[in-house]
Amino acid sequence: MAPAATSTTLVTGASAGVREAAIAALLAASADRSAVFTPGDGALPPSVSALDAVILEGFGVAADPLENGPGLHVTRIAPGCLCCDGNLVLRVTLNRLLRQRPRRLFIGLASSEHLDQLRSWLQSPPYDQLLALDPVVSA
Repeated sequence: MAPAATSTTLVTGASAGVREAAIAALLAASADRSAVFTPGDGALPPSVSALDAVILEGFGVAADPLENGPGLHVTRIAPGCLCCDGNLVLRVTLNRLLRQRPRRLFIGLASSEHLDQLRSWLQSPPYDQLLALDPVVSA
């Protein structure tokens, strides 16, 4: 049986701080819902990975709300279009993260200019079997 696809959310916003705060809020809301497992309530059973992963395009902010820790893996990619210039770096980073089978993945984008191309790329093989794209969050 194939593993469940990783829920993936692309997050756009005017600045790194805004994007990271939005992702932190989504992570907090997700943690609140999965704190207790009751069959049928949508929470994760103990056998499912509790790892959340975040890929951030660009440099951090002074008061960075996202830090690596138990249950959270944060990776930064140098700024540049993830669809064009950063495609190889994104592909390598994404492949490494997906080996850990995170339950959720957030990708913070510095620019939404090529958002449609990036979504199309993430919906193509092999990622179409590995990722379940959620609606884009505009922070």
